[in-house]
Amino acid sequence: MRLSVRLLSVSSLSCLLLAGTAGMSSAWSADAAVPVAAPVGAGKVHMVPDSFADLADRLLPAVVNVSTSQTVKKGEGDDDEGDDDQSSQMPDFPHGSPFEKFFHDFMNRNISPDSPPRRMQALGSGFIIDPAGYIVTNNHVISHADKITVTLQDNTVLQARQIGHDDRTDLALLKVESKQPLPFVQFGDSEKRRVGDWVLAIGNPFGLSGTVTAGIISSRGRNIDQGPYDNFIQTDAPINRGNSGGPLFDMDGNVIGINTAIYSLSGGSVGIGFAIPSSEARGIIGQLRKNGKVSRGWLGVRIQNVTQDIADGLNLTPARGALVAGIEKNGPAAKAKLQMGDVIQSLNGHPIEGKALPRLSADIPAGTVAHLGVWRHGKVIDVPVTIAALPDVAADKPETKKAPETKSSKEVSLSALGFTVGQLDEAARQKYSVSATQRGVVVTSVKEDGLASDRGLREGDVITMVQQAEVNTPAELKTRIEDAQKAKKKSVLLLVHDNDGARYIPFTLTSADTH
Repeated sequence: MRLSVRLLSVSSLSCLLLAGTAGMSSAWSADAAVPVAAPVGAGKVHMVPDSFADLADRLLPAVVNVSTSQTVKKGEGDDDEGDDDQSSQMPDFPHGSPFEKFFHDFMNRNISPDSPPRRMQALGSGFIIDPAGYIVTNNHVISHADKITVTLQDNTVLQARQIGHDDRTDLALLKVESKQPLPFVQFGDSEKRRVGDWVLAIGNPFGLSGTVTAGIISSRGRNIDQGPYDNFIQTDAPINRGNSGGPLFDMDGNVIGINTAIYSLSGGSVGIGFAIPSSEARGIIGQLRKNGKVSRGWLGVRIQNVTQDIADGLNLTPARGALVAGIEKNGPAAKAKLQMGDVIQSLNGHPIEGKALPRLSADIPAGTVAHLGVWRHGKVIDVPVTIAALPDVAADKPETKKAPETKSSKEVSLSALGFTVGQLDEAARQKYSVSATQRGVVVTSVKEDGLASDRGLREGDVITMVQQAEVNTPAELKTRIEDAQKAKKKSVLLLVHDNDGARYIPFTLTSADTH
């Protein structure tokens, strides 16, 4: 009923728009011979499709059920996910009832230390992209599986083997053997699809095979903090657990996305689903098919988005680009002489935003010379950089060498900013577990509910730069901030190091008191 109401509303609106333009031979004012600007929304009105049946009938045979099994020994997977798995199997009995206690005790007996290894099963979706039996799905669907089984629309069951997988984009490629050519679908161009376009999702939610749902593209380029290459299509086509790895089709029957995640508090669809766009998936799947793995380009920088506060601190207008908050030793950026505090604004002449840089640089083959448009101290310069291959393992940690002792300095309170700093001496290094090679000043206290607390500054953090200038004593830090105040800057940027790495934190300087 709810869906019908929505469709009727759209149809009614369409009729109103058409009725409002009926009888008008041209867009001219009745009072004067001057053109009238067309209102927003005017133009051709596309009606709701009468049915998706023909399209669904054509596509369903190429969508498969992916079933996996895994042997889990006691001690493996005993984490939050295991608790969630157990609770999901528990019937919904009233709290404190005898039935609840019975099933709770039963489940605990089955996972006792003396119990035999368990077989865990999982269900997902996939789709055939080649009649020879190549199947695309999500990596998390088949991860750690001992056995992978694919069930076709006609209930044919085939054993599958993994050709390759990519953790960073959550994609995997499978292969099945069949005596007959299999029905298949093709990738479309997701870049040509717009917000508001109709889409069709097919998959196996909760193991219910061959489920078809429809919706529209709700948004594009979504970053949901799943990884450095987030670029999801958002859709309101209902997708649920079990839809993972299934296709998102356009109205031409081409795959424009791979359904991967949903936003939900209950575990069910609330109309916010996310799909990997085909423009990204096509290249990844091609590499997996050819090499069994994925090679990516790498710049060797850690970046932040440029917010308005950060732009104010840098005197940068407008606020855009990727702020360099860290440079990997001996990486491509270091060899190209990029500096901390540089703002990368373009890649090979194309404007970029911060979170898009890792994804765009990953698409560039290793050995290629790319040109970065870098904003540095008020000027934009061209920086050529030779892209390297993304390392398979983390870069080697710097050698630990004892830093020379510096003369101790008193703590400095930056009361208006809400924190106090002290000298990073040997005692502070031991107290806050700071490496001997780290330079800067250490945050010794943070005022509760103060500006620093709101900005995420914590006791034990180390501040190494103010306004792109190094600081090694509390007095230097105070002086740099006072200089920014005298220059009547709206905000000041501090480069802060913690256990997660380095990041720039902007602080407003309105009526700031550094005493």
